[in-house]
Amino acid sequence: MKLSKDFFARDTVVVARELLGARLVRKGPGARLRVGRIVETEAYRGPNDRASHSYRGLTQRNAVMFGPPGHAYVYMIYGFWFCLNFVTEPEGTACAVLLRAVEPLEGIDDKTWGPGLLCRAMDIDKQLNGADLAGDVLWLEEGSPVQRIGSSPRIGVDYAGRCAKRPWRFFDRDSEFVSSAKRSRAGTPDTKRSRSSR
Repeated sequence: MKLSKDFFARDTVVVARELLGARLVRKGPGARLRVGRIVETEAYRGPNDRASHSYRGLTQRNAVMFGPPGHAYVYMIYGFWFCLNFVTEPEGTACAVLLRAVEPLEGIDDKTWGPGLLCRAMDIDKQLNGADLAGDVLWLEEGSPVQRIGSSPRIGVDYAGRCAKRPWRFFDRDSEFVSSAKRSRAGTPDTKRSRSSR
């Protein structure tokens, strides 16, 4: 069963935690499905969060964040890697959850730990910016519960001052696909993020 928009129209930190275990589905050309189980997320709480893209207000780049919940916010970092976020809370709040890692379930052959690797493996790019998560191209489904949930400060947002210490990164303690467990081997820019976060 697909997650409804009501799922996303709630507190961002709650959504980030409860997304763990859900299934992310990407329908590509030829009806090919790529499916991954979400094992790592980060919450970004709008203009009051110095680590969020919306901290300095509305721009052309972050406009999707200010729209209704239940839509994809996709942006590029380092001129190469894409990152996938889900817009949360009521329209105008400008909050989102960053997807950091999934466990491959179907149709995925590449690495999926770290936001950029995840998007590459699931064929997600800027064309999906603003996509309706209740649509037929990118959606989420109920999945298997996570037995042990861990939390920590978000990765790569030291510039955000006190906001950087908020424990808004959530992950499946039992998953080998969590990005921090793999980043020493991944060798991608996802392991050293900058202000290009949400």
